Amino acid sequence: MTKNQPSPQADPQASPQPFRRGEATLMTTIDEFSQVTRAMRKAGKPVCLVPTMGALHEGHLSLVKAAKAMPGAFVAVSIFVNPLQFAEGEDLDAYPRTLDSDVEKLKAAGVDAVFAPSAREMYPNGPRTTIHPGPAGAILEGEHRPTHFAGMLTVVNKLFQISHCDHAFFGEKDYQQLVLVQQMVNDLNMELRVHGVPIVREGGGLALSSRNVYLSDEERELALTLSAALTAGSFVAEDGAEAVLSTARAILDDAEGVEVDYLALRGTDLGEAPETGDARLLVAARVGSTRLIDNVGVPIGVGFKNLDPEQGAGGPDAAAPAAPDAAPQS
Repeated sequence: MTKNQPSPQADPQASPQPFRRGEATLMTTIDEFSQVTRAMRKAGKPVCLVPTMGALHEGHLSLVKAAKAMPGAFVAVSIFVNPLQFAEGEDLDAYPRTLDSDVEKLKAAGVDAVFAPSAREMYPNGPRTTIHPGPAGAILEGEHRPTHFAGMLTVVNKLFQISHCDHAFFGEKDYQQLVLVQQMVNDLNMELRVHGVPIVREGGGLALSSRNVYLSDEERELALTLSAALTAGSFVAEDGAEAVLSTARAILDDAEGVEVDYLALRGTDLGEAPETGDARLLVAARVGSTRLIDNVGVPIGVGFKNLDPEQGAGGPDAAAPAAPDAAPQS
């Protein structure tokens, strides 16, 4: 499959399913999905969107749970493997596509609608207009995947417009994505609120990811090095930024078979890390042929033991504060 071909998802020519709330009704055309979300908003139901690329796991379902917690919410999940955010040589063709099982999981979770368009439905004229992420999209992931965030923001913008959503939910595992989506919402005066949802981890600490299916048993053990390094770094936060980075780096350097792309300590907005206060420690590395990312909040110069128990370090809303121009629509 080339980038110009539609992703193997639901047949866009299939007859529309009767819509029933809470039964994860599958929709494949923009017109059908948009009509339903418009009707829900007109009925006073806040539209809550969870954008995904499918291959759903408990991390995605935690986003659904957060969306369903909104009073009166109409919860929609989009499933679209977006070709614009994959560069040549990346895993577009191999990316896991499990639409049938995804819909079953969403039905069990009580989702109202599933929007699973083809690439042709989303880009009938090709990628003629795209969103540029600006300087914050050129660092970290952007340095290693220079076209990724333009593709991501373009499809997210389209999904926001198509769904007319009041709220959108993103996981903190893709932290830079979360920051850039909030930046786009603020800069373009979009009338919706972006919610960050904490990372869900396996028992050993590995952050859940659809790409974890690529890992062998041995590689899965190696992948635990990422969360171990982040945890160790965060636990010396009281000693300052240099201690955080050197502690995390030492653990990564000791792990044979883990090839680090970057380890960085940044402010919660991905600017320069503060001397004291909330920051984010981020890592990207290859384990075998699989590229993984992870991150953790770090209270620099404070340390976890000195935190107010009601506050966290770089918590779910730290990267994406609600701004006046990003308030929910009425």
